[in-house]
Amino acid sequence: MEGKEHEFKSALKVNEGIEQPPQVNANYVKNLKHKRALLSVDEYFKGIMDGNRTILSQAITLVESSLPDHHNIARQLVEKCLPFTGKSIRLGITGVPGAGKSTFIEAFGKFLTKENHKVAVLAIDPSSQRSKGSILGDKTRMEELSADHNAFIRPSPSAGSLGGVARKTRETTVLCEAAGFDIIIIETVGVGQSETAVHSMVDFFLLLMLAGAGDELQGIKRGIMEMADAIVINKADGDNRQQANLARQEYQSALHLFPLPPSGWSPVVDVCSALQKQNIDKVWNIITDYLKLVRANGYFSRKRMEQARNIMTEAVEQELRDRFYQYPGIVDQMNRLSESVDKQQISSYEAARRLIEFYTK
Repeated sequence: MEGKEHEFKSALKVNEGIEQPPQVNANYVKNLKHKRALLSVDEYFKGIMDGNRTILSQAITLVESSLPDHHNIARQLVEKCLPFTGKSIRLGITGVPGAGKSTFIEAFGKFLTKENHKVAVLAIDPSSQRSKGSILGDKTRMEELSADHNAFIRPSPSAGSLGGVARKTRETTVLCEAAGFDIIIIETVGVGQSETAVHSMVDFFLLLMLAGAGDELQGIKRGIMEMADAIVINKADGDNRQQANLARQEYQSALHLFPLPPSGWSPVVDVCSALQKQNIDKVWNIITDYLKLVRANGYFSRKRMEQARNIMTEAVEQELRDRFYQYPGIVDQMNRLSESVDKQQISSYEAARRLIEFYTK
């Protein structure tokens, strides 16, 4: 067609659709930002003492934060809560990978809440050294316990600290105790250096093991077994029951070779099935028997005092480390001396000595 623009014609006609609302509600975002505003120390304290789970979670987030403003509020809050703590039972639970720690803790936690206890589970998730991220999946694995109004589950990233134990676990314990939880369960990443750190902050240390996973006594370090107040072989059900009982005898024989711990308690070995919820009550009986003994002989209070002193020492070391790296000019000095170390002009030890000298002057 000459002199006219070509037009595309079709028998199909597309009607204009209904205008869609925005995917994000602007008012909700505005309110969310408002809700995220920091509360005062007194407001956090009141919320924790009133048992407000939301405020407790927010307070724990402050404890875990590395921001200076958050750190200052968290420090004041922990000090304010401290007089209302110390009456709980602190349990550390660890085990080899696949031992069923989460399944056991859920079954054990449900048993305790039925006994009118309030249970807080601090599950330490391993953080990636590369991305610093972690999965934080314990609430997913403990669905039944998560829904229990007498239980509180807080997965926390390890943030690359010793063996995967979150640096702020002790402060979190203080907040949970002030909130009225009388049993604090700290679940570690797995068998490794983290157990030493957890052992230094709990009253009872439980080691979960499996039967039929190869040489029973080669699968775990002697140091971990020496720290354990009880060893429980999980998944003792069905065809695995006989193997579990054999493993129990092997572990019990091995423990007799170790010297008696300072508590005066002879570690106990037993079996259970967390999946079938069998013998969970026996595990609690072992813990209560232990507590009766150590409270009677004075070890319980001595250990708590020793733990408090260790916390003070570690806090001093951490504070000095933080002040050192935040000192004006220290980063430039480190970069300059690092180049000298790379070129082998000075040794690493001499570089460290000069850095300390620069900081102290």
